[in-house]
This record gives sequence, C-alpha cells and structure tokens, in this order.
Amino acid sequence: MKMPSENIDHAMFAPCGMNCKVCYKHCYHKKPCAGCLNGDMGKPEHCRKCRIKDCIKEKELSYCFECSVFPCKLIKNLEKSYIQRYRTSLLENSGFVQEHGLELFMEMQKEKYTCPKCAGIISIHDRECSECQEKMDEMMDLLKNPNRSRDTDKYS
Repeated sequence: MKMPSENIDHAMFAPCGMNCKVCYKHCYHKKPCAGCLNGDMGKPEHCRKCRIKDCIKEKELSYCFECSVFPCKLIKNLEKSYIQRYRTSLLENSGFVQEHGLELFMEMQKEKYTCPKCAGIISIHDRECSECQEKMDEMMDLLKNPNRSRDTDKYS
C-alpha cells in the first residue's frame, strides 16, 4: 500500500496515541483495517476487544490524553510494550498532538513512515515497507552509506 499524497485522515490517530495508518493490519491486507476509531472490519481480535477503546467510549472522549487520569495503567502498559518492541512512545505522540495539533503530527508521521525507495507505507510493527518489503533499518543504513551493499558483512 502506498502512502497517500493527501493528508492522512485524522480518524487514523488512535485514542492511545498510535497512528493506525502505519499499523501492519492497515498496510498489508486486501481489506485493511480502517483504524481504531472506525468499524471493526479487518481488525484482529485484540483490537476489537481493546479495553482502551472501550474506556474512551464509556467516558465519551476522543483521545486518552483528554482524560483526567492520563496516563492510566492501561496506557502505561501499552507504552512500555511499544517502546520496547517498536521504538515508539505513544505518550510522546499524544503529547505532541496536544501541543502542536493532529495535522502536524500526521504530516510528520507521513514523512517518517514513507519508504524512500518506493513511497510505500513502512509498518511500525515490523519496520518493513508494505510495497517493496525493504526493512526500515536496512534502508536507513543504505541512505547513510549509499556505497555499502546490503550484502556486506557488518563485522568485517
């Protein structure tokens, strides 16, 4: 899936601070997930049963950062997982949106997660381009050192 040239729909910003546009369920499927704030079609079970989404609905909020107890235990646990597994802070994402707005956040996300090789969407979960399957880490190495082949042994 290619990164859209137009602005990313604001509904792709999840209540927890995740950009759903770069989720693996959105990037790789013929019937992509439409994001946390939209219907359940295409969502894995853990997303359909998300306690964070249920909490937001119950409190009639759009985003977790609007809550008086933010960050709660649910968000802190998810934050820990996202930092360890995906090198992304949902709390920082939420803070940026609070301070600078969703439009600027999504524009920066578009720049960060667009494959420089083919303009595909780089999944936050596996750091791989949805179009050319290049790994983001490999691409960043090549961009920093274009004379180095991907097959070159890093330790020689």
